[in-house]
Amino acid sequence: MKAKTRCPWVGENPLMQKYHDEEWGVPLHNDKKLFEFLILDAFQAGLSWSTIINKRKNFEKAFNRFEAAKISKYGERDFNRLMNDAGIIRNRAKIRATIQNAHTFLDTQHQFGTFDEYIWSFTNGKTITNKIKSAKDYPSRSSESDAMSKDLKARGFSFVGTTICYAFMQAAGMVNDHSVDCFRKKQV
Repeated sequence: MKAKTRCPWVGENPLMQKYHDEEWGVPLHNDKKLFEFLILDAFQAGLSWSTIINKRKNFEKAFNRFEAAKISKYGERDFNRLMNDAGIIRNRAKIRATIQNAHTFLDTQHQFGTFDEYIWSFTNGKTITNKIKSAKDYPSRSSESDAMSKDLKARGFSFVGTTICYAFMQAAGMVNDHSVDCFRKKQV
């Protein structure tokens, strides 16, 4: 049986393979999942995606299944609980940013009707398809991620630099960066 050809970044980790095969690059229009990816991509800053994937279930439990309304009500007790949770990345700035981002996410959702409506406006509601032939072809930013980062920051979001925004766009299917030989390229 021939092995599936996947994007070069996936590796042998079964959780990474599952994420790649089922989620990465699939156009996402669910506000709760978009918020989840916003959180996870912020926590990834300076770390590998496999670190985040390996802790994803812990993040889900620690952050009330990524319910923005619940996270927006977190106080010092919740902050301290998260700082003591060895199952997640215990970074003060990232935890504080997640709580603040929950407030800002809800404000943005209220303003636009859905966060989906807002965030997909950076690609005019369409997926941008790139032709990735090798690992060196993966961009770390784009003009769209630059604009998204600038606007998110102006709204009060944190940990939303252009590189984080580009990773978010890849995860949420706003860009299709599956390599040209990847079995998922045409499926998404």
